[in-house]
Amino acid sequence: MLKGGRWSELDASRQKAYVMRLLDGLEVVDRNRRLNMARAILYLAQGVFGECDTEAEVLYWARYNNFLLYQMGTFTAFLEMLNMEMANSQACSSALRKPAISLADSTALRVLLSVMYLMVETIRAEKETDLPEWKTSRETFRTELSFPVHSEEPFALLLFTMVTKFCSGHAPHFPMKKVLLLLWKVLVFTLGGFEALQAMKVRKREELGLPPLPEDSIQVMRSMRAASPPAYTIELVEQQQQKRGHRSRKPLMKQDSLDIYNERDPFKNDELGADEEEADEIDGGIEGELDMLERDTVVQAVSVPRPPVERVSFPKGLPWAPKVRQKDIEHFLEASRNKFIGFTLGQDTDTLVGLPRPIHESVKTLKQHKYISISDVQIKNEEELEKCPLSLGEEDVQETPCEILYRAMLYNLPQYMIALLKILLAAAPTSKAKTDSINILADVLPEEMP
Repeated sequence: MLKGGRWSELDASRQKAYVMRLLDGLEVVDRNRRLNMARAILYLAQGVFGECDTEAEVLYWARYNNFLLYQMGTFTAFLEMLNMEMANSQACSSALRKPAISLADSTALRVLLSVMYLMVETIRAEKETDLPEWKTSRETFRTELSFPVHSEEPFALLLFTMVTKFCSGHAPHFPMKKVLLLLWKVLVFTLGGFEALQAMKVRKREELGLPPLPEDSIQVMRSMRAASPPAYTIELVEQQQQKRGHRSRKPLMKQDSLDIYNERDPFKNDELGADEEEADEIDGGIEGELDMLERDTVVQAVSVPRPPVERVSFPKGLPWAPKVRQKDIEHFLEASRNKFIGFTLGQDTDTLVGLPRPIHESVKTLKQHKYISISDVQIKNEEELEKCPLSLGEEDVQETPCEILYRAMLYNLPQYMIALLKILLAAAPTSKAKTDSINILADVLPEEMP
């Protein structure tokens, strides 16, 4: 609570003056006083909930205060404090000596990361009621996070460095849950989400002269049902034993019988139709499920009543459009020419002389679903640049936030991947004891265990 009044009753000039006084308090020598000022700023970023009566008021003041804090330079000040806390060797050595790390070891870091997360998440979300100056602040903030304005590296790289230090054991007191949450929001804010990715793909394909995308793969995946986890081995064995008890034969055909069926000539329609009719009469509508060696036995037992066989219903087609690469067509034609002709024609996909009609139809179907990705074009351009570096010159690489972040992460990219994998394995439930795993619960355990 503010002394001498409520935050909501102050005008804009007094609110800015109060924020400036809090920011001045972040530069004092006393660490406890700096922490108190940071907590006061956190209270403002959370929406001064002590003065609000409804949730809508808290959300309104949280959004208003976060934009105000950013405009006053709060994020830059907290970024400097975060660098100071990361370089605090005394806190690292103290955490290494402790047998168990608790919330008390990461108090200052949690306050700083909470304020920075609230600012990133609030400013990132767009609303129709946003003021024009707020929209300008959003774009400025995105640029500040994407490009190394105040430091020599993007802000996301600093968070990745915290992840590697935590996983290597040099800073076990880092609140990794908050670090990962802030890293996620920073990447979504600077690089864009799935919608921005789809729009970028469409725009890039138009620039390269490629056909438009047949669909949005993310939307297709969202409409699909989640797959249930596989059953245990014991349950599968019990189900198979129950099915064997009810039926005297296997519902599926052996592989050698499949080979016998595949050796038939597909152009002999009369023989194929007669075989299908015979199979229908014998099997009651289940085509191709009988073993060739068991057919005589089953014909004699047709009149015996048996329980109905459960039929598996498959979808009529794939939920997404099939995509075929140029190399897939070349490999298919190479294998077909080796089989029917005895030699290949390299990368020629138009000459089909000497190949049977099914191969013609297969090539036609493959070409109908041919898909050229942006990466294929980029790889081809890169190969041409490597062949003729003097005549073609250097490649013109656009300075995008993704390119800048990738360039900064390239040298230590394996370490970042290993660190994230360690956290993922430590968070995965398992029945075995994790003796060598990292402690990801350090930022949720109290100082004194009950």
